[in-house]
Amino acid sequence: MAGTVPYRPKAGEIPTSPGVYRFRDAERRVLYVGKAKNLRARLSNYFAPLHTLHERTRRMVTTAASVEWTVVRSDVEALQLEITWINEWKPPFNVRFKDDKSYPYLVVTLGDEAPRAMVSRKRGIPGARYFGPYPKVWAVSETLEILTKLFPIRTCKDSDYRRAMASGKPCFAGQIGRCFGPCSGKVTIEEHRQNVDRFVAFMQNQDTAILGDLEREMREAAAAQDYETAARRRDQLQAAREFFEKSAMVLGEKVDLDVFGIDHDELQAAVQMFAVRGGRVRGVRSWTVDKELDVPLGELVDVVLQNAYADELRPPGEVIVPVLPDDAEAVEAWLGDHAGRKVRLRAAQRGDKAALLATAEQNAKQNLMLYKTRRSADFTTRSRALEDIQEALGMADAPLRIECYDVSHLSGTNIVASMVVFEDGLPRKDQYRRFTIPNSTDDTDSIHQVLTRRLAYLRDTGEPTTDAADDSSVAAGTVGELGVDPSDADAVVEPARRKKFAYPPNLLVVDGGQPQVAAAERALRESGVQGIYLCGIAKRLEEIWTPESDFPVILPRNSDALFLFQRIRDEAHRFAITHQRQRRKRDIGTVLAEIPGLGPARVKELLRHFGSVARLKGATPSEIAEVKGIGPVLAETVHGHLQTVRAPAPR
Repeated sequence: MAGTVPYRPKAGEIPTSPGVYRFRDAERRVLYVGKAKNLRARLSNYFAPLHTLHERTRRMVTTAASVEWTVVRSDVEALQLEITWINEWKPPFNVRFKDDKSYPYLVVTLGDEAPRAMVSRKRGIPGARYFGPYPKVWAVSETLEILTKLFPIRTCKDSDYRRAMASGKPCFAGQIGRCFGPCSGKVTIEEHRQNVDRFVAFMQNQDTAILGDLEREMREAAAAQDYETAARRRDQLQAAREFFEKSAMVLGEKVDLDVFGIDHDELQAAVQMFAVRGGRVRGVRSWTVDKELDVPLGELVDVVLQNAYADELRPPGEVIVPVLPDDAEAVEAWLGDHAGRKVRLRAAQRGDKAALLATAEQNAKQNLMLYKTRRSADFTTRSRALEDIQEALGMADAPLRIECYDVSHLSGTNIVASMVVFEDGLPRKDQYRRFTIPNSTDDTDSIHQVLTRRLAYLRDTGEPTTDAADDSSVAAGTVGELGVDPSDADAVVEPARRKKFAYPPNLLVVDGGQPQVAAAERALRESGVQGIYLCGIAKRLEEIWTPESDFPVILPRNSDALFLFQRIRDEAHRFAITHQRQRRKRDIGTVLAEIPGLGPARVKELLRHFGSVARLKGATPSEIAEVKGIGPVLAETVHGHLQTVRAPAPR
C-alpha cells in the first residue's frame, strides 16, 4: 500500500487468531508490545497510509524496522503474555506508569510475644496480619495514629522492646505516650494481647456499634464518678468517630468494589482509584501515566488494570471502569485468576456507582491538572531543569530564554511553522509567532526558511536590532515576505512589545532529529549570529540532538530537563497545528463556499475524503463523484470551479 512502511506484511501472512505482536527497530530492540483478538484486523490499523495515523503512532511505526507476532489459544493467554513481555522488555512506546507499585500496609505482628502495629511495605513477615494496601504512607500512618488511641497496643521497634523488657525501663516511645505495649510498663503481656485481639477484630469488621458501646461506657463511668475511665472512653470515642468520618458510607453495607476514574490527553493520563469495602471508601490511590501512542480509553483501561493488580493487590468481586476494553471477558478471567474468585468488570451508566465513578473521574481530572501545573510552576523544579539542560548541552549559561520551532502541514500543503518562547521555564505567549511557508521541498527546507527569517532580526553579535522598520513590520504581522501571522489571539503583538521579536534566545530548539538540526545550524551559520546554542528533540525516543555530535544526548526519562523539553516541543506543535487547521478552514471557506449546491455538510465530506483542497483540486470528476452525497453532475461542477477559480495564496 502506498504511503505505508516497507516492512508491512502481506494481509494473507497475518493470522486472524488471538495473539501478541511486537514492533522492533533495526537493532532488534522491542519498541511496542500489544495484543489482539484478531491479529490481522489489529495490525492493519498500523499499516494504513502514514498521513492518516496519529502522530505518535506514526512515529512508532516509522521507528520500527519489523513486526512479529505470536499466536495463542485465547484472549486470556494473550493478556497474560502481553503483561509478561511488557514487564520483561519495558518497551518505550508502551504506557509507562509513574508509581512504584509498592504499597504500604498496616501490619500487626501476631507472631511476636507482644504484637506490634506498624506501617510496612514488606510482605511475608511470619505470623503477621496485613490490612490494606493503603494509597500513601501518610494515609496508613494517620489511620494507625487514630486506632492506637482507640486500641492502645505496642508500636515501638523490636530492639527498643527487648531493651525495655530487659532493663525494666519504659521504651522511648512509651515515655512520650506513643507506645502502649508491655514495654511501656502500663500493661501486662496478657492484657496487651487482649487489646491486640480487639484491634484485629475491629480492623476485620469495622463495626460502627463500637460507637454506641464507648458512649455507654463513658456515661456509666461518669455516673460512677470514675472520671479517669470516662476520660479515656471519651478520647476513644472521639478517635472512633474520626476513623469512621474518614471512610464515609457511599454504597450498601455489603458492597465491595474498586472504582477507576481516568482523565487523559495525548501525553499523560491520571488515574484515581477508590477502594470501597463494606460500602465505605477504605482506600484512595492516584497515579499518573505517560502515553507514547494514541491509546484509546478502552485500551488505557486495560493497561491500568494490569498495573493496578500486577502485584500483591487483589481485586474485589466487582471493578467499575469508565468504558469496557475490547477484551473485557479476557480481562475478567485474568482478574478472577488473580483474585481466586469471579470478578465482574462493569462500566457504570447510572445510579450510585455511576455517581461514584463520576467523582473518581473528577478527581483524576484535578490530579492531571495539578501534575502539570505544579511541575512546571515550581521555581526549584524549573531552575533544576534549566541547570540540567545547561550541563547536558555544555552551555556557558542556563538557557533563560528558549525558542522552539515546529513545522506543520497536511501532506505537503498548507505549510506553516510556529515559534514559541519560554523564559525562565515558563511560556511567554505574547511573544509567540506564526509563519507561513508558500513553497518548501521538505521539513528541513521549511526549518531553514523559518530560522533565516527569524535570525534576520538579530545583529551579527546576537544583540537586539533597533531598526524601526523591521520592528514595525513584525508588529504588524506582515504576511508574504516575512510570513509572520498575527491572527491568533496568543500571538497578538501590541505596539509597546514590538521589539521583543528581536530579543536573542539563549537556546534554539527545533522539533526533529539530525536533519532538522543540520538545517537549523546552516541557517544560524549563514545569519552570522553568534552566541546562540542549538539543539533538536527527536520524537522517536525523546533524544536531544546537537549540531556538533553524531550521537544524541539522552536525558533520564523522568528528569525535569526532559519534561521541560517535551513541554516546549508540545507547545510548539500545538501552536503550529492550530494555525494549520485555521488556514485549512479558511481555504475551505474561500474556495468551496462559492460552488452552487455545495453546503457545509458536503464540504466536510469532501475534505474528509481528500484531506485538503489541493488534493481535491487534483482529483478527476469521477473520483469526486465517489464521495458520499456528491453525484456526477455536482462533481463536474466542483471540478470545473476548482480549475477556473484560483485559491487564495498561502499566508
